[in-house]
Amino acid sequence: MTSPNLAHRLLSADFLTLVYRVVGRMMVPAVGMLAMLNDPASSFMEVVDAKLAPIHMPTKLVGEYEILDLVKSGLFAVCLARREDAGTQVPASSTHKAVKYPIRVATPVYQLEGTLEWSGRFDFEAVMHAGSAAFMPLYNATLTAILFPQLRIQSPAVLFNRRQVDLLAVITDDKQVLSIA
Repeated sequence: MTSPNLAHRLLSADFLTLVYRVVGRMMVPAVGMLAMLNDPASSFMEVVDAKLAPIHMPTKLVGEYEILDLVKSGLFAVCLARREDAGTQVPASSTHKAVKYPIRVATPVYQLEGTLEWSGRFDFEAVMHAGSAAFMPLYNATLTAILFPQLRIQSPAVLFNRRQVDLLAVITDDKQVLSIA
């Protein structure tokens, strides 16, 4: 008999809420973290070997847990060690190739800069509202806590919750195109 965990793997990640940084590991399906975060059948996720720190003191450990449950809607971002761990997003259509857009994303707590890969022309409304997926990948990203810049995470892939975004700017050589949600 086949074990259901054969199609899963244990990934290490940083999970950021508006108040806490959780560093731990979680069992993720072979298709990647993005599929798990955007799975409408579950509103929470289980992190094992979790270490908890407040974002205003990111090196001060306030708790260690064998198992810690997180509510997905309360997450702003998940920072991964490898791009491949994110899994796949909706593939580019045959008529539009994925274009790389350098962007800045902000909430009242975090600023995130990196590369958004989007099929075709950048359209703010489509990026923010197309489909039902809450989390989107940003590649080669840097996440910083705005009021606490000592919390700075550089990651090959950050999955951010677009439902918590206050503004999004496409960064170009000559100017930035700002869109406010």
